[in-house]
Amino acid sequence: MNNSRVVFLDWVRVIACFMVMLVHCIEPFYLGGPEGTYIASKTDALWVTLVNSALRSAVPLFVLTSSYLLFPLKTDTTTFFRKRFGRVVVPFAVWSLLYCVIPPIGSGGNIDIAANFKDLAFNFVMTSSGHLWFVYMLLGVYLLMPLLSPWVEKVSRKGERTFLILWAVTTVLPLLRPLAETVTGSTNLWGECPWNPYGTFYYVSGFIGFIVLGHYIRTYAGELSWKRTLAYAIPFWIIGYAVTAGGFWHFMPTENGFPVSAPYETAVRMETTWNFCTFGVMMQTLAYFLVFRKIKASGWVYDHLVLPISKLSYGMYLMHMFVLIPVFAWVSSWGVATPLVMFVSAAITYVICAAVARILAFLPKSKYIVG
Repeated sequence: MNNSRVVFLDWVRVIACFMVMLVHCIEPFYLGGPEGTYIASKTDALWVTLVNSALRSAVPLFVLTSSYLLFPLKTDTTTFFRKRFGRVVVPFAVWSLLYCVIPPIGSGGNIDIAANFKDLAFNFVMTSSGHLWFVYMLLGVYLLMPLLSPWVEKVSRKGERTFLILWAVTTVLPLLRPLAETVTGSTNLWGECPWNPYGTFYYVSGFIGFIVLGHYIRTYAGELSWKRTLAYAIPFWIIGYAVTAGGFWHFMPTENGFPVSAPYETAVRMETTWNFCTFGVMMQTLAYFLVFRKIKASGWVYDHLVLPISKLSYGMYLMHMFVLIPVFAWVSSWGVATPLVMFVSAAITYVICAAVARILAFLPKSKYIVG
């Protein structure tokens, strides 16, 4: 085993990567249909709500992992960006191009390459690589790390905690917008208006809070016993899950029964409490991370399964939609229950991606493909 590894972070990557794939195997049960939002039955609605509401922490867990390892910077800025360019930007560019020119198996085989490249010039290709939004966000966070590193090295514990409290307040704002709209007719809050989208808390919001949170946990949380860890984690998770699941179910338009068929914007509204920088997700993420910190297992399973997959997790993430689309279609054809389709599709996708990434890792300069 490599003694320089932070063992529990490898477990975080391995499990969070599966969580992401499971999320994407759940999406077809509420996204789709002629209008964009479609839920076939109350049973599907329940499974989507129950399972997906526990998985929204996957992306914040990856951000916390980056913070725990990289923040504040331990090298000069040039070295930091050079390493990130080789292991993050280049593989991202390679797979973005592949999604432009190769239609995923089972997607119908039709692909407009010219249109895809136009999309890529300004954003990702929504039809096949929407999951790559994560990399754009991560690159933005990386750009801020050198600026914030001197601050986090000099700020007091109280100062850092104050920032985190303000950031926690911003995670409630998405939940207040529907209330503001009901009361005032506008979703704008505290200085936001048509000519100014940058309200009071704009500059302390978003994923940067998870970066500071990761540093705070590493620096000040100390080594908690299992008893104290669970004393924090269990109520955090219960509160967070109640918000994420309760909010999703509340915003689901079920007044006319099932199936639910509505415009795509309806699904976006349903996901209000699922957004990654909202209160419920933040609480669940903190609960998961505190529990993960207690993992010390570094035996055979870690050396031969967890560690190799952890090293390949970024590449698995980049490629997984090529695998997930045909696998989901195949498992769906079995006629099994909704939760089996979700979990079996995700498991098969995960195993195939791990195998493919492992093979690609043997190629020369493989870090430019799988990270």
